[in-house]
Amino acid sequence: MGGILSNLRSTVIFSIILAVLMYALYYFASGSSYSPSLVTVAFLRWLHVISGVMWIGLLWYFNFVQIPNMAKIPDDQKPAIGKVIAPAALFWFRWGALATLLTGLALAGQRGYLMQTLTIGALEGFSNPQHVFLGVGMWLGIIMAFNVWAIIWPKQKIALGLVDAPAEAKPAAARTAMLFSRTNTLLSLPMLVAMTGAQTLFG
Repeated sequence: MGGILSNLRSTVIFSIILAVLMYALYYFASGSSYSPSLVTVAFLRWLHVISGVMWIGLLWYFNFVQIPNMAKIPDDQKPAIGKVIAPAALFWFRWGALATLLTGLALAGQRGYLMQTLTIGALEGFSNPQHVFLGVGMWLGIIMAFNVWAIIWPKQKIALGLVDAPAEAKPAAARTAMLFSRTNTLLSLPMLVAMTGAQTLFG
């Protein structure tokens, strides 16, 4: 077991194997018949959730841990954050955002309510509150993912010196990235209420 836990790749692979076995155990224990469409939906929802955990987890890491504590870090230690930790975290952050968005759209398409949710229920005269709720959550997620790729990541590349830019541009870029990261933090709880509420409040 120590060999598995000593290597992140091995840990993740073993975790995936356990997850697959849990699905198999469900089918065996429940006596359910194999349904490709149901498995596809379950797999997409699983990918959507784990992508969202990666994305929002790192969003909250930046806003609750890194940003508030940067001022407490001695100047000679800050390059370790800016050159090593932040770029790695931003890699998983931005790809987690994209994966969350794409798997969410794919899941809605597979379930047959993509257009209903993208129009926030307007196609149905707003008669289906679940689609309205999901649509609001979906658009909040789209806005947040747009912020990540169109604003936060480009500004962070400047602030962290990952692209060539004048030195005087870095503080402004860092502040813009921080403000849009805070915007996403503000939107994250309503987005999660909409997404989880659509599954629980309406059955």
